Amino acid sequence: MNITLSHKMDHFKPSIFSELAAYKKQKLQEGKELIDLSIGSPDLPPPRFVMDELQKHVADPSQYGYSLTGIAELHEAIAHYYHRQFNVNLQADKEVLTLMGSQDGLVHLPMVLCNPGDTILVPDPGYTAYDAGISLAGAIPYQMPLKEENQFLPDLEKIPEEIRTRAKTMILNFPGNPVPALATKEFFERVVQFAKENQILVIHDFAYSELYYEEKPFSFLSVEGSKEVGVEFNSLSKSFNMAGCRIGYLAGNEHILDGLRRLKSNLDYGVFLPIQKAAITALNNSSEFSGPLRSIYKKRRDVLIKGLHQLGWEAASPKASMFIWAKVPKPFTSTQFAYKLIDEAGIVVTPGNAFGKEGEGYVRIALTQNEDTLQKAVTRLRDMGTVLHASL
Repeated sequence: MNITLSHKMDHFKPSIFSELAAYKKQKLQEGKELIDLSIGSPDLPPPRFVMDELQKHVADPSQYGYSLTGIAELHEAIAHYYHRQFNVNLQADKEVLTLMGSQDGLVHLPMVLCNPGDTILVPDPGYTAYDAGISLAGAIPYQMPLKEENQFLPDLEKIPEEIRTRAKTMILNFPGNPVPALATKEFFERVVQFAKENQILVIHDFAYSELYYEEKPFSFLSVEGSKEVGVEFNSLSKSFNMAGCRIGYLAGNEHILDGLRRLKSNLDYGVFLPIQKAAITALNNSSEFSGPLRSIYKKRRDVLIKGLHQLGWEAASPKASMFIWAKVPKPFTSTQFAYKLIDEAGIVVTPGNAFGKEGEGYVRIALTQNEDTLQKAVTRLRDMGTVLHASL
């Protein structure tokens, strides 16, 4: 039988991620020891009190029914958390929606907001789920370059008038992945003004809100007028090391949330209730865990940045997130250098062009290994000698 896939699948061809995964597997089968700094998945467990709460409810036979769009207690916990952390007031029953991880919403929301042919403003480089959602909606991406000279913030003034007229939605991500930049309050205020002037809806991805080091990130929803024009995604995956639990949420404009709620009522029947109960405990006790977690990542960041600088590799020290966005030594491309690191140092990073054309010339390094392993990675880089040093 001749089986063909839909035209939509043309947008989901094998990527550098799958190629890199295959190459890693090949090297491991050959017996090469790899230090994997390519994956943005926490290597640490959730707090003990969260695991205890999950364990308690998993043993309760009454917790195995459908949960639909999220229990009221979780929405209340999210609202209290946002008020406590960001001084944002949310109506728990209207302005909060539970998701199966923030990626669930990031991929599905463009289908709610956009018709085929609508334009979506998207950061370049940007998280790969944004392109997936745009493709499923049949929308057209317009890349907003994130450049070092602009502190990796998109230059809204450079967006052409004809694009502003056609654009339906804008996606932002601060602190970012792969670029660990922070947005200022002034930038978000300009975004709200820009959105109102051009009738553009704003989607802000705030998944790394708790992973910051020197200065606390601004929530988009903390800016006056933000709920009139947009929404903010958040997640417990990185903030509480609950990535496998698949629990996140959307907050903000109630009409946008209602649209996603209606779509999801036809797609799934909600997050497992014990996970929601564990999420409530996490949010209500965030201060007990978030500070120590930030300290762990800060030490990792400092170990790796110090080591890279000693080698002459002037990678910028990130103010937030779990990534370092480092320039590739000349004369390599991002992909060439990523493979060179695997072959000659046994270190796996992600080439920046995997996140968009503006990512060329960079690699993303994840801080998802302990300090000793990161120091070992620095030693291996030092041992590369002529390859690395002659290029810096």
